[in-house]
Amino acid sequence: MRRKNKRRTFENVEVIDAGAKGKSVGKAPDGRVIFLSNAVPGDVVDVMTTKKRKAYFEGIATNFHTLSNKRTSPECEHFGVCGGCKWQHMGYEHQLYFKQKEVENNLKRIGNIELPELTPILGSKKQYFYRNKMEFSFSSSRWLTQEEIDSENSIEDKNALGFHIPGMWDKILDINKCHLQENPSNTIRLEVRNFAVKNGLSFFNPREQKGLLRTMMLRTASTGEIMLLIQFCDDNQEQREMLLNHLIIKFPEVTSLLYVINQKQNDTIYDQEVICFAGRDHIFEQMEGLKFKINAKSFYQTNSDQAYELYKVTRDFAGLTGNELVYDLYTGTGTIAQFVSKNAKKVVGVESVPEAIEDAKTNALNNGITNVDFYVGDMKNVFNESFIAENGQPDVVITDPPRDGMHKLVVEQLLSAAPKKIVYVSCNSATQARDLALLDEKYEVIKVQPVDMFPQTHHVENVVLLEKRV
Repeated sequence: MRRKNKRRTFENVEVIDAGAKGKSVGKAPDGRVIFLSNAVPGDVVDVMTTKKRKAYFEGIATNFHTLSNKRTSPECEHFGVCGGCKWQHMGYEHQLYFKQKEVENNLKRIGNIELPELTPILGSKKQYFYRNKMEFSFSSSRWLTQEEIDSENSIEDKNALGFHIPGMWDKILDINKCHLQENPSNTIRLEVRNFAVKNGLSFFNPREQKGLLRTMMLRTASTGEIMLLIQFCDDNQEQREMLLNHLIIKFPEVTSLLYVINQKQNDTIYDQEVICFAGRDHIFEQMEGLKFKINAKSFYQTNSDQAYELYKVTRDFAGLTGNELVYDLYTGTGTIAQFVSKNAKKVVGVESVPEAIEDAKTNALNNGITNVDFYVGDMKNVFNESFIAENGQPDVVITDPPRDGMHKLVVEQLLSAAPKKIVYVSCNSATQARDLALLDEKYEVIKVQPVDMFPQTHHVENVVLLEKRV
């Protein structure tokens, strides 16, 4: 029989830092760390613990004695319930400080390698309305606020179109206005919700796995093009076409109107057929004269403006003269490969997702780029001695792996290939630091540039230039 986790209260705890996953950090009287979800460094608070572990507590601030001068007023009415923008209550300059600090701490503590002075983090000009892709979920049993629960009024409308409550797979917070994606995002979402309620279209029930409307995805592009995808569970053609035809009339600016019928247990569309109802089955994004075709399943950096800044840093670190053979590992849809291609002799991209490589080839063809080759396969299996023998010895390797970092076999192959330079782009400086430690036997870290892609959150990208030791 499990023992109950006894809650404890600590008074007058000074919040001293911001930690991983957006949590702030305090210290208990016994020296153990307390991770807090609703405080800002500089606050002095009373804490009620929610979890106890051997080395730390998790808790919430229940009373604020002193409010930090790092605080600011959140823009969003849903802040504190929706878990999407955990740092909205912290001034942006302080967000950047703690992001840079996290990168530096990870590289030093985990990597344990010699580092140059970090270049100041590259902040985002847009601190709100910066995302080009948003996904919303429908629910027939929405999350109720404490005020609604305490109210004596009966709640008639329990439908929701919004975001999952953190840690609750079956509860959706109904969103009035989201500050992450520019209009017409909010207008379209509210129109879909209101039309569905008015016309009796059923919202998905995740526990019973039934209902017409399941999820909605909106993609916008710097070109002004818009993609809207509705995911249905029930295959009801009359109701489906009623909604989709209404959206054609209401939002003629939508470039690509798509739908999916998904009756699986999960919401992922990557194994589903995407059907084009109106317009094109894709939109175009543009960057420095290059056009990138984006379909419903394509990966593209979700902050277009900062993606451009990130790629410029990557290209600058690579220092290409036009004579280099460049390998772009984890190339995705080949955006970085094509972005640096005009400065390289040739670029070879590798990616494990076949659809992404098809997009990469199409985009290169459309952009008239002839000095890029793309290969598909698991990186640890594809990137080997025979691959290098076939494609040539790389002068520069650009690597942009997923959050887990590079497989140790990929690191070993990098050490064996021994390019003059490695440019390592990462969305997780902890796993990046682990990989840098492995590369340290042959490579020296020359430059480090954090880039903030996601204001109001704790997430941060980091670019590192490594050069082969002499």
